[in-house]
Amino acid sequence: MKPRGSIVRRGRALLVLALATVIAAACVTSKGPPAHERPLGATDVALTGPSIAVPVDGWWRALDDPQLDRLVATALARNPGLAGALARARAAREQVAIVDSTDAPHVNFDATENRTRVSENYIFPPPYGGGTYWDGRIGFNLGWHLDFWGRQAALIEQVSRGADAAALDAAASELMLSSAVAQAYVEYARALRLEQVALRAQAQRRALADLTAQRAAAGLDSQVEVRITEANLEQSAVDIEQARMASELSRHVLAALTGASAAMPPPLEAPALDFERALPVPGRLPADLLGRRPDVRAAQARIEAAAAGVNAAHANFYPNVDIVAFAGVTAIGLDKILEGDSLNWSVGPAIHLPIFNAGRLQAEYRRSGAELDAAITSYNETVLRGVREAADQATRLQSLESQLAAQQRSLVAAEHAHDLATQRYQAGLASQLTVLNAETQVLAGRRQRTQMLADRAVARVALLVALGGHLFQEPAR
Repeated sequence: MKPRGSIVRRGRALLVLALATVIAAACVTSKGPPAHERPLGATDVALTGPSIAVPVDGWWRALDDPQLDRLVATALARNPGLAGALARARAAREQVAIVDSTDAPHVNFDATENRTRVSENYIFPPPYGGGTYWDGRIGFNLGWHLDFWGRQAALIEQVSRGADAAALDAAASELMLSSAVAQAYVEYARALRLEQVALRAQAQRRALADLTAQRAAAGLDSQVEVRITEANLEQSAVDIEQARMASELSRHVLAALTGASAAMPPPLEAPALDFERALPVPGRLPADLLGRRPDVRAAQARIEAAAAGVNAAHANFYPNVDIVAFAGVTAIGLDKILEGDSLNWSVGPAIHLPIFNAGRLQAEYRRSGAELDAAITSYNETVLRGVREAADQATRLQSLESQLAAQQRSLVAAEHAHDLATQRYQAGLASQLTVLNAETQVLAGRRQRTQMLADRAVARVALLVALGGHLFQEPAR
């Protein structure tokens, strides 16, 4: 047993070593924290006010079309781009587990057996010096990093927030995918309804052509009028074919989004979408709505990750302290490796202190500050883009509502004028030109209304997506 004085002297030596380590750490200074940008707040982008709605996931279900629900579900399950985003999110989460594992003690089992010639001019005297022997080592090695300065905790925080950002990126991909499917589906419905308008126009123009032919046979109209009605009838065939082409192209888009081949798009029924039905959208844009966007939340998580990176870089200026230990057997000669006298163990601290590194630590610290600046500016850019997208769609919706009201009044008046003109033409009180002009106004009004209703549906989808992809419901009073 060692004398007590020897133990005390060794304890003092360790204390002196620890104090010297801390003092020496001052030789490598961080020279102050790196400066960084300031994230934009709600008042900076003129978004204020209390929450006005409660978010509900699955916004596309408000369109009340089971076929659209199935298409979105298929896209979320099979789209390759989304699958890649989800894979990146899983990889980021596993990286958290990897970094987190370094904060716990590690125990390894190692066994080596080497044929070694021992030098005659080394510390081993004869008979070992100058001989050749088996040199074996079997045992357990323990290592445990003591995170006195919070470096490891900062690294874990950094990768955790990075994983959160990757998961939110995947959520943003899901949102954009569901939006793309919904908008392509609206375009498909638009094309089918424009085809119906063109078919109605064709029937209307065919009736007018038949009437004109009868009047020409009776000597009431000339071949000029007959040829004009025939030309208008053929134009209807062009309009029908253009609408059918647009519907087929929309099916190709939906096929690609749902992970199918455009050469074999999935069969679709006529959409049950009601363009007149309004999706619930907020009337104003308080800050809490924008904060639900997954890309904004991902950018915020990257700021937090970069800030943790600054803390980790700052902790590099302090010494690393580890506990290392070995327990096992070592021996020269295979026959002695398992004998009791071959037992060997060691335990003690291992300290690593940066003294001179040619400015590397300072450069890494400044780089971490620059990365924080970049994360903040990216966040600010994302916020400004989100505000612009939401404001654009809100303005577009407001304008479309006013346009639709005026267009409806115009269409009613045009249809009434066409009815009167047709009646007068049949009675011989008006010319065919009057009927054709009235018909042109009606057909243009019907096409315009179909287009505007589809535009409003697309704008409502875009606004909901710009506000985070939630279906908004007014809170209970």
